[in-house]
Amino acid sequence: MKKIVSALCLLAAVSTQAQNLQVHYDFGKDRKYVTTTLEMFKPDKWGNTFFFVDYDFNMGEKNHPSLSYMEIARCVNFWGGPLSAHVEYNGGLGTYPVGNSQNAFAINNAWLGGIDYGMHNVDYSKTLNLKALYKHIVGKQESAQFTAVWGLHFMDRKISFTGFADFWWEDNTYTNNFLDPTDDTKTTTTFLTEPQLWYNFTPNLSAGSEVEIATNFGGVEGLKVCPTLAVKWNF
Repeated sequence: MKKIVSALCLLAAVSTQAQNLQVHYDFGKDRKYVTTTLEMFKPDKWGNTFFFVDYDFNMGEKNHPSLSYMEIARCVNFWGGPLSAHVEYNGGLGTYPVGNSQNAFAINNAWLGGIDYGMHNVDYSKTLNLKALYKHIVGKQESAQFTAVWGLHFMDRKISFTGFADFWWEDNTYTNNFLDPTDDTKTTTTFLTEPQLWYNFTPNLSAGSEVEIATNFGGVEGLKVCPTLAVKWNF
């Protein structure tokens, strides 16, 4: 789940539960498989570190792992105030079936850097982080990305509405006719958002849903919507 692709620089004040494991069943078109997400957030006196690792399980009849994707980000803020410096790395590896075997592909390395502006209410039950980032997609292009990350908690934190939205510039080509390259479709922008809604049974156990809404993302031209059902365990 590409989702929680960016660090919440104020998350330490929201919860002491800084690591979690999510298990999602994806109901999207041509999906119907399980994805796991392992997240960690750790604050310190210099700022905070965030990472997540996704695994998709849909290779072959035994549903072996077919894709692994990681993001790791560091926010630096030892001066106080709402502005932080942000650096980030994204990358991964996937597979696809060819006859009775599997071929592999790389998810392009991407390096990002910029600023994060954080806002919150008094008890941190409502947070919003806005990021403006330079993005270098290795082997492709220089780009820019704008990100919003939010966290809203209600009913004494029994209900949580969290998520992110990313918009960036990336040139992609989609083949419509293998015999006629002039019929290819070219796009220049990508949008991805993954809102999550959780009911927190205990401080450790939650159940809920995520909806991935994307345009020109993950090799799919145009709009694609992929809902999930999920459980989460906070360590």
